[in-house]
This record gives sequence, C-alpha cells and structure tokens, in this order.
Amino acid sequence: MEYFSMENLALTESTYYILLSLYHPQHGYGIMQQTEQLSGGRVHLAAGTLYGALTSLCEKGWIRPLPAESGSRKKEYQLTAEGVQILKHELARLQQLVANGESILKEEAL
Repeated sequence: MEYFSMENLALTESTYYILLSLYHPQHGYGIMQQTEQLSGGRVHLAAGTLYGALTSLCEKGWIRPLPAESGSRKKEYQLTAEGVQILKHELARLQQLVANGESILKEEAL
C-alpha cells in the first residue's frame, strides 16, 4: 500500500465513478455500465483502461477482488474500508467545491 496524504487527494472523475460503482460488488462489465450511467454518459471506460485502473486501485488497497465462484471467469471487486473513506473524502471535497462556487456566483443571476 502506498502512502498518500488524504488532505491533498483529488480523484479523477473516472476513479471517483469506479469507486462509487463498487459500493456494491461488481464485475468489470457492470462497473463500465454503471460508471457510464452515473456520469450521464460523460465517462466511458474502455476495457483496457478499466482493468488498468482496477489493478492500480487494488495495489493502493482501495478495492479488492472477491473470490471467484467455481467455474466462473467473472472477477468481482468491492471497496475496502479504506476505499470507502477515500470515497467519502472525495465527496466532501466536491461538495466544498460546489459550495464555494455557489457562494461566489450567487451574486450573479445563474
């Protein structure tokens, strides 16, 4: 597991949606579908991109693969406790960004 400072951590949109989609265990294709759905189609993950991200997130300890069912080729992943904390931290960071923007822009008619 690599050391990082959560204080300065900012996730990419793709990583945020991958983690969010893994709040409940999913396999790769399910992650790709849910990420696209949650992002309103903004985030489209190619298989190679997704599996590279899953490997990286496993190495960071934010997600883990679940044991495969006998005879199944589908590999499912789930968030770890650390992954949930990362996701909560990112949500709070994004909420602060929105609140700051709204406080400045409220002076103008949106």
